[in-house]
Amino acid sequence: MNLGLKDNQGSSKTKLEERGTEYNLKAPVTGAVTINNYIVVSFGDGKVRFFSQDNEPFVVQAHKGVILSIAGIEDSVLTGGEDGRFLKISDNGNINEIANFGTQWIDAVASYKMNYACSSGRKAYLWSDDKETALTLDNPSTVGGLSFDETGNRLAVSSYGGVTVWEKGNRRWKSSRFVWKGSHGKVTFSPDGKYLISAMQENEIHGWRIRDKTDLTMSGYPSKVKSLTWVGDTPHLVTSGANEAICWPFDGKGPLGRKPICVANGGNQNATFVQALPDENAVFVGFYDGSVLLSEIDETKKSYPIRSQTGYEVSVISISSDKKYILIGDIKGNVLCSPLWAGEL
Repeated sequence: MNLGLKDNQGSSKTKLEERGTEYNLKAPVTGAVTINNYIVVSFGDGKVRFFSQDNEPFVVQAHKGVILSIAGIEDSVLTGGEDGRFLKISDNGNINEIANFGTQWIDAVASYKMNYACSSGRKAYLWSDDKETALTLDNPSTVGGLSFDETGNRLAVSSYGGVTVWEKGNRRWKSSRFVWKGSHGKVTFSPDGKYLISAMQENEIHGWRIRDKTDLTMSGYPSKVKSLTWVGDTPHLVTSGANEAICWPFDGKGPLGRKPICVANGGNQNATFVQALPDENAVFVGFYDGSVLLSEIDETKKSYPIRSQTGYEVSVISISSDKKYILIGDIKGNVLCSPLWAGEL
């Protein structure tokens, strides 16, 4: 990895900070996705900004109030807000309102190609096969998270007491319930589709081997796991929630009875956001104090400083789809947009 990250001989800024551009945008950064060569970022003031390497970001006022969720779909993004609107925003800034739920917040959105979904309260809504009308999916309690698998034929919907997986059949979507006591939030399928994982309110993550619903409990976190990412070919599920990135192995054996790899030590700061470096066995780890480290999934290798402390929790790390630049945002509205590789100036 030639990111040009050698020590800066006493400089208070990292190499990426020196070659990048910093913004203070006055509203919390709530999410980010990549479409085409844009990194599209959502904010707590209802704005969406499209960042690119060569131009100043352009702004779309999309929602009244906080944008709670964002996902990418072809050359557009899907956003859900506390104003109850579910929007599709194109890369030229055009807004199409898909649905409006009034006073009910849009808590989560997910997409896979032209399949997409959102949640409001206890219900999830699924649009598939280019149909204009959504399929309504009822849940036992408020939806905590949504995620499609790598085929788009399964949608995971988390809530209190477990996760419901909806699978596309010949005529309809059928459901299967994966039960575990407690509140389930962010949810993800393993890249090979064999495992289902959710982050819980109870400072742990829980998983199931889908074929036989074998439980996988991964506990011991000092704080809530806010962020998950799949890294490398093994792959590893890397999580926030501790003062290091916790990396669980999900190769053929899975994590059952195995210890995680721990990398990118933040000292007395817990990790709040993790993001894979595409095509590398490495992860960016953002911390509560605003700092970011880059580490290989190898406990014998040292970590590299990417961003210095800002005093504000890292809420987003995103890599452009062409892998040329990185964007880091925090809950205060500070954004760093920088060329990722040495020489990309």
